[in-house]
Amino acid sequence: MTDSAEPPFADGTLARLLPQFAVCRVLVLGDVMLDRYVHGEVRRISPEAPIPVLRARSRRAVLGGAANVAQNVAALGARALLVGVVGLDDAAAEIGRILAAAPAITACMVATPARPTTVKTRFVSGGHQLLRLDEEDSEAIDETTQARLLGEYAAALARADVVVLSDYAKGVLTDHVLARAVALARAAGKTVIADPKRASFAAYRGVNVLTPNESEAARAAGVPCDDDAGAVEAGEHALVQADAGAVLVTRSAKGLTLVRRGAAPLHLPTRAQAVADVSGAGDTLIAAFAIGLASGGAMPEAAMLANVAAGISVGKPGTATVSHGELAAALHRRELLALDDKIYDLGAAVQVRQAWGGTGLRVGFTNGCFDLVHPGHVRLLQKARAACDRLIVGLNSDASVQRLKGPSRPVQPEMARATVMAAMASVDLVVLFDDDTPEALIRALLPDLLFKGADYTEDQVVGGDIVRAHGGEVRLIDLEAGHSTTSMVRRMKAG
Repeated sequence: MTDSAEPPFADGTLARLLPQFAVCRVLVLGDVMLDRYVHGEVRRISPEAPIPVLRARSRRAVLGGAANVAQNVAALGARALLVGVVGLDDAAAEIGRILAAAPAITACMVATPARPTTVKTRFVSGGHQLLRLDEEDSEAIDETTQARLLGEYAAALARADVVVLSDYAKGVLTDHVLARAVALARAAGKTVIADPKRASFAAYRGVNVLTPNESEAARAAGVPCDDDAGAVEAGEHALVQADAGAVLVTRSAKGLTLVRRGAAPLHLPTRAQAVADVSGAGDTLIAAFAIGLASGGAMPEAAMLANVAAGISVGKPGTATVSHGELAAALHRRELLALDDKIYDLGAAVQVRQAWGGTGLRVGFTNGCFDLVHPGHVRLLQKARAACDRLIVGLNSDASVQRLKGPSRPVQPEMARATVMAAMASVDLVVLFDDDTPEALIRALLPDLLFKGADYTEDQVVGGDIVRAHGGEVRLIDLEAGHSTTSMVRRMKAG
């Protein structure tokens, strides 16, 4: 797969990729684990030491690590090929039973008596973890096991569309295994995505995409990764260190940052509605990202798809998967309301505007309070959108409307008004502003076309001089007679 030059948030929807999931095959190579959960309640403190006593009520076991990536691939509706190492123990048998019940996963496990299966046991009470017990051997696998592992990987590679290297630093992805896995995949023309766990990214040299979290990216780059600028700097460092085509920095509550060669960085805000547990969310994200690329999506689209899936995952307790139906419902909800793809703060809006302009799209701008949308508003927006390729609407915030219209306005709060604007087909992006005029907004966005109603003259249009100085133009649009929000409010009060 190769990335498209198409800018983010352009034509098409993420939902169009969903029907392709069923024919996608993702090969996952990495550290296979078993995640066990012991749930119970705490009623007292131990008399032996100042620690809580957990009375166990239930136990469950799920796939973890690279196996959880494969499980997420399957849950999302694609097919997974899983290659990893397990021991000859009860945990390996339990993993085998779980995999046997997952027909969409083809497991190619290398069993060895030389090391135990990695197991993480979490003790939970009231939704909170009290303790985690790790049973593992994180030393590098021996040469014989490496050879067997690469043999299974090479055999599975021919059936795969994309490869995920899931590194949890448990000794499976050695320098030799990584180098050979990348070389074999690149020779076969397969996209390689690596989820790294090393202090240096040099071992992943040649991958198409690297997906570090912000702490991993900051450690490898030696720079803080607390804000957008830091994430971009760390991502650019990772590009060079791993000789990668792109770096997707996962930033927890701050969302994602995609850094690519020869393209403007893309920042995606988090889509989580509520956070119950972040365990396994990274596995969900990389699974959805891999499927997005395998489905023919451009890299920004795959990143957006992954962002939505991860937002669903963190709303679930424990290591959880996201189903194809859940993702489809979330995408449908987003596209129906047009919220996530259209309403942005100024910083994000500027990035989108630049992405559009970078591919020659003519960007228009208009602004208003849009308190009670009437046919006059609709016609103005339709005519403006017909004259440009993308239309941005600047929307006065509640504080701005009150200063302009009085303390009884707006009738609808700003997010309700933004939702209505975003749901209109003629509007491509909505950005709120607090000032009395949109001058600062126009100066930041530098639209090619500035639209205003013909009840203004061209010299009265705020920001017109800025747009003309930038090489753009101001256009006045005839208004529909007999429509006014102020008159609508007056009639409602009279009624």
